[in-house]
Amino acid sequence: MARATTAVERIRRRAGEAVFLRVAGPDGPRNRARIHTTPGPRWFAPDRPVRQVHGDASMFIGGLAALLLQSLHPVAMAAVAAHSGYRGDPWGRLHRTSTFLAVTTFATSADAEAAVARVREVHARIRGRTPDGVPYRADDPELLTWVHIAEADCFLRAHQRYGRSPLDAAGCDAYLADTARVARALGADGPPESERDLALLMARYRPGLRVTAASRDTARFLLTDPPLPGAARLPYALLAAAAVDLLPSWAKAAVAADAPAAARIPPVAARAGGHAVTRAIRWALPERPPPPPTG
Repeated sequence: MARATTAVERIRRRAGEAVFLRVAGPDGPRNRARIHTTPGPRWFAPDRPVRQVHGDASMFIGGLAALLLQSLHPVAMAAVAAHSGYRGDPWGRLHRTSTFLAVTTFATSADAEAAVARVREVHARIRGRTPDGVPYRADDPELLTWVHIAEADCFLRAHQRYGRSPLDAAGCDAYLADTARVARALGADGPPESERDLALLMARYRPGLRVTAASRDTARFLLTDPPLPGAARLPYALLAAAAVDLLPSWAKAAVAADAPAAARIPPVAARAGGHAVTRAIRWALPERPPPPPTG
């Protein structure tokens, strides 16, 4: 029995390391130690909803859904396609994004402020035009707000459906208030602090969202041809189906033509797969270290 237990723990450890390194990159273990064990004040206390949501395996589904939803904003997608390098270095972009989320959610206030400053410095240099000739800049508050609400909406939807402990109505509003702090620091204009405000703001953006060549390319890249080894294809397909199912109905219809396999899976099957994969990830990944003293 002891030998079997040891073998299971070894499998669990290896699986957890593989998932963590894929998401956080080669610097992940060092970053994780610094983020979670450095003493000092944090932007968010240990009991805040943003820590609960961003620390849950449901983020794997929410993050993929957020990328699909964000891609339907023509100007934001043009900037991503031209400047993010998501095709040439998709894992590098994932590592940077996941590290930013971890730092602003869990790290010291000083580290969170430094991370925001670095992103703002990058955004300040990004300028361009869409294929239709519309000028854009990455530090435009309107674009930053769209990126934020797409993430907040999808992260919260995923947590409420797949999270270990879904939030009550007050907790959902508190999560949005938490994330609004980060969004304002990045330069977003009036980020929502309640579900009602989020719905109103999403409705305001809705008329300008549409399928473009760049969004089609993103859907195909994320859902039908991801840069993954064969062994990871099945669990990723389950995540992809759950992510598409998570989208609002109009957004799901928008990506369906370019990801028919993921879009045609019945909701009950997509959700069963999403639950199975998030539980497996939750089982494999190690618990976060306890919070350090803040004094």
